[in-house]
Amino acid sequence: MSAATTNDTTELPVLPGERSARCPFNPPAEYAQWREEEGLRRVNWNGHTVWAVNRYEDIKTAMTDPRISAEVLGILQGHGNHEGPNAPETFPRMDDPEHARLRRMLTKDFTVKRINAMRPQIEDMANDFIDKMIAKGQPADLVTDYALPIPSLVISLLLGVPYADHEFFQTISATLMKVTVSREEKAKASREFFGYLMELVARKEKEPGDDLISRLIREHVQTGELSRETAAMNGQILLFAGHETTANMIALGTAALLENPDAAATVRDTDDESVIANAVEELLRYLTVVHSLVARVAKEDVEIGGQLVRAGEGLIMNLPAGNWDPTFTDRPEILDLDRPARGHIAFGYGVHQCIGQTLARAELQIALPLLLRRLPGLKLAVPLEDLRFRSDMSIYGVHELPVTW
Repeated sequence: MSAATTNDTTELPVLPGERSARCPFNPPAEYAQWREEEGLRRVNWNGHTVWAVNRYEDIKTAMTDPRISAEVLGILQGHGNHEGPNAPETFPRMDDPEHARLRRMLTKDFTVKRINAMRPQIEDMANDFIDKMIAKGQPADLVTDYALPIPSLVISLLLGVPYADHEFFQTISATLMKVTVSREEKAKASREFFGYLMELVARKEKEPGDDLISRLIREHVQTGELSRETAAMNGQILLFAGHETTANMIALGTAALLENPDAAATVRDTDDESVIANAVEELLRYLTVVHSLVARVAKEDVEIGGQLVRAGEGLIMNLPAGNWDPTFTDRPEILDLDRPARGHIAFGYGVHQCIGQTLARAELQIALPLLLRRLPGLKLAVPLEDLRFRSDMSIYGVHELPVTW
């Protein structure tokens, strides 16, 4: 039995690991040791024995080697309720050329031009949520009042999902993200999520709008190029990823800035868009919230980082370890908004780099400075060590962020 499929994880370290309560922004301390070891590190990831790829250059190599496949469904990840030859395709879990073909159908809604046109609307949304938070009074939970609503509303508008349904898809997403949830519970949540998107596709066929799902139906489903199921499944992935990742970056980024007052002052006081842009890149590197999702499987024997990986064995890209690799950047443990951080791998690397990274950057570049400018007295309402960090979730962050101003 290959290491990709065995469940014998006895005595293996679990990935993602536990972070120190005293340094909750830092990756687990053992990641530094793993980078120093020869080869790769065997770990327990979701009950599978896989190779953790921990060095910056090794991750980039693994994510661009054609012998390393993104097609992990049924090997390292379940199919949910969509098994069989007619299962809908999901572009993050496909290899080229099929991956590129499906991804091209989606990219026009995430271009720099399209996202820049949305910036005034995103700023209006952020201001509106700050107004509502102030009106509710303090202390406030920045997660539910600000960090989660902004990307949820933005991705809802972009996809054509009714924002009134945000509590449903946020709850489903939380179930899918929780590390301790059983595979049966995740499969049930996935079926519910997929059923919701299938109903939405059916509605959009009858009543199309100016949104991504309506465009997919018009340009690709009605031509026979794409099945309704595949349109729904990829809409589900975009809805899920489009709010979970950015919401956690807004909340965790705010906490990190409040713990680093000089950095917070830089973000709050500058009028230079390039300074804000670089600050966001450094926060993305420093925090790397996608700490346990980028899985791969070897299609044939391949050597990565001096380690022989056998055909069929699984790999997990340890992005936080890579972004804190001293060979990538000096003094990685320092939040340094002046460092040129653009080479980070928080969005992955290669052809599978996050399709929504331009949107995520725009949301962060708007949400973080606007919050600090509107509420210059913003501070945590509880000690940092009392926060509940999301070590139990596949995307890192905080469960709540109580603040006053």
